[in-house]
Order: sequence, then C-alpha cells, then structure tokens
Amino acid sequence: MYKRKSFPYYIFVFLAPAVIIYTIFMVYPLLNSLRMSFYTVTDNREVFVGLDNYFKLFTNSNFAPRFFGALKNNFIFFVIHMVVQNSIALVLAALISNESRRGANFYRTIYFMPTVLSVVIIGFIWNLILNPLWGVSKSILEVVNLGFLFKPWLGLPETALPTVALISVWQFIGIPMILFYAALIAIPEELMEAATVDGATAWGVFWRIKFPLIMPTVGIVSILTFVGNFNAFDLIYTIKGANAGPDFSTDIMGTFFYRTFFGQQLQLGDVPMGSTIAAMMFLIILTGVLLYTFVWQRRVQNIEM
Repeated sequence: MYKRKSFPYYIFVFLAPAVIIYTIFMVYPLLNSLRMSFYTVTDNREVFVGLDNYFKLFTNSNFAPRFFGALKNNFIFFVIHMVVQNSIALVLAALISNESRRGANFYRTIYFMPTVLSVVIIGFIWNLILNPLWGVSKSILEVVNLGFLFKPWLGLPETALPTVALISVWQFIGIPMILFYAALIAIPEELMEAATVDGATAWGVFWRIKFPLIMPTVGIVSILTFVGNFNAFDLIYTIKGANAGPDFSTDIMGTFFYRTFFGQQLQLGDVPMGSTIAAMMFLIILTGVLLYTFVWQRRVQNIEM
C-alpha cells in the first residue's frame, strides 16, 4: 500500500540540492580559508603555526602598514556610502513615494538603472569621463564656470578614494532607494491624513511618522551597506587595478587580499597570509552583523514597544 510522504520529506528533497551547492561553493571555501590561516606552506607541505600568521599580519613591516591602511580606507569607503548614498537614497525614495508627484515610475527606473550595469562598464566610462587629457569633466565644469575645481581626481592620493567611493554611490544608490521606497509606501495612508488634519507639515509628517516607522529598514540598509563595502573589490580593481593606486590610496581589504593571495607583478602569492586576511575580513563583517543583531534590532524593538 502506498504511503504518503510527510511534509518535511518534501522540504528536504527540494532544499537538499541548494544546500549541497551552497555548502560546496560557499561554506567549504570559507571554512577551508579559516583553516589555512593557521598554517604555512613549507616544501609543499602544510605546517601548523597557530596564530603566527595573524601576529605577522599585525606586526610585520611588509604586511602591517598595508593591512591597517586598507582597513582605514575601507572604513572611509563605508562612511561615504552611509552618509552620502543612503541619505540621498532616502530623499529620493521620499520624493518618488509621493503619490501626487508625476513621473515617479520614470524617475525610479532612471535612478535604479546604473545598478544593473556591469562594474567593468562603469569603471571604463568613469575613467574616460575623469581622464585629465581627453575626459569631458573639465569641459562640463567650465560650462558652468566651475573649471577651477577640475583636477585629476583619480590621480591624486587625497582625492582618489573619495572619487571612487562617489562613483560607487552613483552606481548603487538605486538599491537602498528601492528598499526605502518599499518601506514608505507600506505605511498606512490614514496615519499621514490624520497628522495632516492635526496641522503637521510635510516635513513633520516625514520626520515624526514616516521615519520612525521605517527604522527597521534603515537598519537593514545600514548592515547591507556595511557588508557590501567590506566585500568590495570589483570597482576599485576595474578603475585603479590590484595595486589600488596612487600609492595604495584606494587600497581596501578586497584588493589587499587579492594581491596577497594571488600575487601581483613581482609579488608572489602567499595562500596562508591571503587566507589570514580573508579571515580578518570575515571577523570584521561578523562583528558588524552581530552588533546590528544585538544592538540595533533591540533598540528598534524598544522604540516600537
């Protein structure tokens, strides 16, 4: 007699392939990278060295300056995204969520469009635009009488990192905008109507009603920005290469890991040290996620209560 399968059985059957693929391509490389950070390679043999690789990363003159420089640049990269990208995205979301504003769908599409473009294309285009010899940025500034502001932004150590960060902001601003937009349109209209009847201004409605209600989304956008920026690599590699010039001024953890693990020019690849850097990236991201989980979410829950 046929015996009907249980519901957990079907869940297992459908999820097993995805779990296996995820384990092979995500979990195993992560665990193996963490394992390799405790080893060194001598005569093609793995030798356990404990925390020596971490001590070397923090103190060795070949690694420590590059590590702390990349870590500092990564935090600057993250702060620019948090302050500029997410603030502008929130303003744009508030504007296009207004039902009385015409063309909201058009603007939403235009703002989100750069997000779907290839990072290679974005890097190539902005390299052309900002090139001091044949780029159009100088001509554009001269048209609006701001030619005195022109400089080789990607070629100066003090401006290269902010410039690349703003290019990244321009490309990915559509993602937080859509998340904020989804949260704003989910707010019941009755709340805004009641506040308007009570004499609240548009700014008062947004700041006192809408913004507190989308605080969970603000937290989600913040942690996604944190994780995304500490995993960043492709845009900087496309625009400035693995050496993240000039003089490592655009070097972040991703490019530092790439040079160390795979090698670059005359620098030979060092798999154990590259794994150590990857482990540090994982620990930094994990710390941010834990802070979000146990600090931000509890704070939001207390506000809601």
